Amino acid sequence: MRILVTGGAGFLGSYLCKRLVDDGHEVICYDTLLTGDARNVESLPADRFTLVDKDVTKSFGCDGPLDWVMHLACPASPKEYLRHPIHTLELGAQGTHHCLDLATEKGAAFFLASTSEVYGDPHVHPQTETYWGNVNPVGPRSVYDEAKRYAEALTFAFHRTNGVPVRVGRIFNTYGPRMRRADGRAVPNFVDQGLRGQPMTVYGDGGQTRSLCFVSDLIEGLVRLMDHEGEAMPVNLGNPREVTVLELAKMIGELIGSPYEISFEEMPVDDPRQRCPDITRARELLKWEPTIEMEEGLVTTVEWCRKNW
Repeated sequence: MRILVTGGAGFLGSYLCKRLVDDGHEVICYDTLLTGDARNVESLPADRFTLVDKDVTKSFGCDGPLDWVMHLACPASPKEYLRHPIHTLELGAQGTHHCLDLATEKGAAFFLASTSEVYGDPHVHPQTETYWGNVNPVGPRSVYDEAKRYAEALTFAFHRTNGVPVRVGRIFNTYGPRMRRADGRAVPNFVDQGLRGQPMTVYGDGGQTRSLCFVSDLIEGLVRLMDHEGEAMPVNLGNPREVTVLELAKMIGELIGSPYEISFEEMPVDDPRQRCPDITRARELLKWEPTIEMEEGLVTTVEWCRKNW
């Protein structure tokens, strides 16, 4: 197939592009490198992969036929989307609209990389796809949460109105090699601080929970969702094993191997207290669930960071 991937030089996007190329597809990647890195995709073969500097918030096209438009372009860490709040909203709105327009024009299917952030600070635990969420629409995190919620609404409007085949994956916390040192999310933050010998910053009392999925497992879920015929409604993709942020900091500190300290700071506004996916639909529809244990994935991640940061 011939597939357009937006945000394909980012953390998740680069792994997806490699998987698609390895599966024999031709991939065109649109990425401004706002939070991506060309080095993530430099090893991909030029005869089946093309990197194009393209801002999808502006109207765009693509020469030749397309089978899929896969929209991953968007800052995903709080540090980055709070640094680029308006652009984040534009990627969810105009960016999604332009991608859907292109899919309609080409007769292609459309894949939206959505997020667990559509659930906000959830009152339902674990989160199922039928839960509508608890999002503060005017809080600082809303620029990301509402961008993705709008993107989902627009995706299903095109599906119902124009008959565009769609898939929506709600991605929960994912980690692994290629995360940026300055990313701002828990795993790279703790690894960075630990390697530098700095205290690990834990917000609140550290009792808030996250569910961490290793990147290779997540990519397998995305590909299975793409390949699943007839499924339109969103599917949670993540690891249902829950861990507190304080436990995560201690695990990473012990892996790094040097004495470590933990410093506690005030909880950010609207930071979710619990985050854990119900993956019943993924298990039933896609025959998918994570296979990499957290301890194994963290060892791989820490070793990569030692060598590459």
